[in-house]
Amino acid sequence: MNLFTDFENRIKNALETIDLVKEKRSEVDFDRLTVEPPRDQSHGDVATNAAMVLAKPLGTSPRALADVIAGALKSDPDITEVSVAGPGFINIRLSKGYWQRLLSAMLQQGTGYGRSQVGAGRKANVEYVSANPTGPMHVGHCRGAVVGDALANLMGFAGYEVTKEYYINDAGSQIDVLARSVFLRYREALGEDVGAIPSGLYPGDYLVPVGQALAEEYGTRLHNMPDEDWMPIVKEKAIDAMMAMIREDLEALNVHHDVFFSERTLHVNGAQRIRTAINDLTFKGHVYRGTLPPPKGQLPEDWEDREQTLFRSTEVGDDIDRPLIKSDGSYTYFAADVAYFKDKYDRGYDEMIYVLGADHGGYVKRLEALARAVSEGKVKLTVLLCQLVKLYRNGEPVKMSKRSGDFITLREVVDEVGSDSVRFMMLYRKSSEPLDFDFAKVTEQSKDNPVFYVQYAHARCMSVFRQAREAFPDMDTDSLDLAGAASLIEDPAELQLVGKLAEFPRIIEAAALAQEPHRLAFYIYDLASFFHAHWNKGKEQPELRFINDKNRELSVARLGLVRAVASVLQSGLAITGTAAPEEMR
Repeated sequence: MNLFTDFENRIKNALETIDLVKEKRSEVDFDRLTVEPPRDQSHGDVATNAAMVLAKPLGTSPRALADVIAGALKSDPDITEVSVAGPGFINIRLSKGYWQRLLSAMLQQGTGYGRSQVGAGRKANVEYVSANPTGPMHVGHCRGAVVGDALANLMGFAGYEVTKEYYINDAGSQIDVLARSVFLRYREALGEDVGAIPSGLYPGDYLVPVGQALAEEYGTRLHNMPDEDWMPIVKEKAIDAMMAMIREDLEALNVHHDVFFSERTLHVNGAQRIRTAINDLTFKGHVYRGTLPPPKGQLPEDWEDREQTLFRSTEVGDDIDRPLIKSDGSYTYFAADVAYFKDKYDRGYDEMIYVLGADHGGYVKRLEALARAVSEGKVKLTVLLCQLVKLYRNGEPVKMSKRSGDFITLREVVDEVGSDSVRFMMLYRKSSEPLDFDFAKVTEQSKDNPVFYVQYAHARCMSVFRQAREAFPDMDTDSLDLAGAASLIEDPAELQLVGKLAEFPRIIEAAALAQEPHRLAFYIYDLASFFHAHWNKGKEQPELRFINDKNRELSVARLGLVRAVASVLQSGLAITGTAAPEEMR
């Protein structure tokens, strides 16, 4: 049950009874009407902008229309007060009975409460991480991994059919560099003194085991082969080893993909899939032969002063047309992007989301243009850019990793502070804003550590049920009719807590539609704060404690309130990919 959807419908029904609206119904559009929590809780339980957005088409003032709407709403038995504020905002206060029925409905739905069908079963593909398989994942990959995974979870909860995808960049020059770096470690494993790692190769110690494995399997055979013979063997082994390491890193972070798509598959059989995708664009009139003017500033790697095959991307929103074929006849990196997008489009996705690092900002317009051209505007494409993460320890910047050679690995961060702390903190700021991650702060057991504060709230909820079994040894808390007891919840502070729970479905829908999972992290922190505040009131006012061994019925009702809080926290934490512990030590 979504309180805000419910009252949006009630307000629209009330509007239909107003004579002025009836007279000009064809001129009135209710789509801009919103119902939301008021900014100041003292003003009421819900607020609407109905008068503000409808006054002009109805030919009246917002304040006058607000008074008329308020009058129409006062007949609703679940509304105890309607007031008009400022230029025409309408604030509504709800009855105690409504909150009690809402709590009962929450308990009947259990962990299904808050699930939505706003996604309407639309197929969505969320591609995230997609780190080059040239080494361990670093902390920069970490944020995209968490944002993408949580967004996919969130959209699934909101009614989308979601596929989590990883694009393996296992073709191109960086893989050649990887193979040569591994081959150097192979020679080292054979006993050769290779000296310092040459500039341009990957220096990290993580390649040492790969070289040793090659030495054990092939002995000196690879060493005696020409480059063109050992290169494909070493490439295959190196990519497999790197992807095994990346999968382990993702597993440690509780990140799981449904699909791992290999770029190399686009290049087999003479790159047939890329040719097919370009032919499709050609048939639609998006490919031509022409020349590109030299771009301003530093020349990009793919610019060539010659006539070439180009994607007419400027006609579908890009800044410049994009080359598809290099002078040597091979395909550009963007040509592989064309084939990859077409593959996803052919798989039937309605929405495609790319979660990329901030350094990929230049890809946004070309991917959007590609989506318009390939799908002819049928697919919604979104590119989310994750800003940098800066690591600190007690306020001091963290130095580079010895294992990787030049960066902090994701695994080092997870091993030190735990997956839960990493995941929640990566979501506790909008992904388009820089993030400071302090190892000391994310392990504090205080309100200033959001993940601890939220998990502690869930653990406290579970402790209330243990207290109940101690106070009432014969009570089977698993079989109690908690929903039926909701009518005994009457204290204003308790009803305020129900009101906070009532925001959950709205948060789910808004965060999923905006593709902003950080909204959910903020919400469950706020809910935890409400719960902790109410818990502390019980210390000062014994009559507000959840368990009263002198009043079994009231204790059962309050257990229902606690169960509702625990269920929402559990659902929210699950979407963020974070555990909901029953005890905190």
